Amino acid sequence: MRTLRLLTERLELTPLPARAAAALPQNREEASRALGVGLPAQWPHPGLWGLVHRQANVSTDTERFGIWVMIERNSGSVIGDIGFHGPPDDAGTIEIGYSVIPDRRRHGFATEAANALIAWALSQHDVRLIVACCDPNNAASICTLERIGFRRSGEANGEIRWRHGS
Repeated sequence: MRTLRLLTERLELTPLPARAAAALPQNREEASRALGVGLPAQWPHPGLWGLVHRQANVSTDTERFGIWVMIERNSGSVIGDIGFHGPPDDAGTIEIGYSVIPDRRRHGFATEAANALIAWALSQHDVRLIVACCDPNNAASICTLERIGFRRSGEANGEIRWRHGS
């Protein structure tokens, strides 16, 4: 199977291979080899470990609906992640999330990556709606979601819910 890659002006986005996810955190060198790029010490952030574990157990056919890595093309290093919390549900809804390592924040990488991944997701026949959620105190994430075309759709479990599309 050919590796799925999306290129933006400054980034390469690719699904995190299950074998690389399985190598994290015990063998970062193996994970780096599996990805073919450098892994900074700040990645992945602690909140991603549950999804990394799930990504380690997916088939190559479903990797695309999990974690994608943001690779800065100039440095050849992972600077963050973006992706989905699983495949679309029966209604065609998929949830997106993203994170950029601290020293690469506020450079527009989340916006750049999200625009590319949203366009890719909406081109998939089984995706009709993309949703997201964020902490009401996360001003940077709120600005990013608004910038990429999400609209607030309510609140649940102490988080703001967002939707992109119909």
